[in-house]
Amino acid sequence: MKQLEACILEHVSIEKNKLQQITSKFTPRKLKKGSYLLKAGARCQELVFIKEGYLRMYDFADGKEITFWIGSTGSFLTSLSSFIFQTPNFWNIQAITDCEILVINRKDHFDLLKKYPQWMEVDNLILAKAFALLEQSMFSQLHTTAQQRYQSLLERNPNIFKFVPLQYIASMLGITPETLSRLRKNKASITS
Repeated sequence: MKQLEACILEHVSIEKNKLQQITSKFTPRKLKKGSYLLKAGARCQELVFIKEGYLRMYDFADGKEITFWIGSTGSFLTSLSSFIFQTPNFWNIQAITDCEILVINRKDHFDLLKKYPQWMEVDNLILAKAFALLEQSMFSQLHTTAQQRYQSLLERNPNIFKFVPLQYIASMLGITPETLSRLRKNKASITS
């Protein structure tokens, strides 16, 4: 729970006993590589903090698997609209690596929102980050080159390239695996 506590304290000031009350609602769980946290069509009942590992959100379009997002260590992940509004979920959420996660169910999450204003602040931040990421992703697809998207990801999360298959990263960046390989090769030859 220390990692989750540190993440919360990074964003809000809160008394230790209140922080422990919040984190006590999270349950540790392990996911094996390839297992699913959530499948498309189900209603999302959980918000997840990734303690260790990588999870991806993906679906199929025109017969191809499209990775929308890859969540990594130290981040929150959920199917936001399904979690909040209890609509069917659009995405499959699958473990790319063995994962250790901390899970809070929907009821406990909303109970905490009523009881602790600090948890509301964290929740608002999670929502704001989700919207910002969506906005950045849309802008990036429309106004940046494949090289710029690759470089941005490399700067934000260099470890992703050690643990996540390149086809998932390429899909998330909106490029082909061949293009990603070429960009990586060009980057390596420039830095050599």
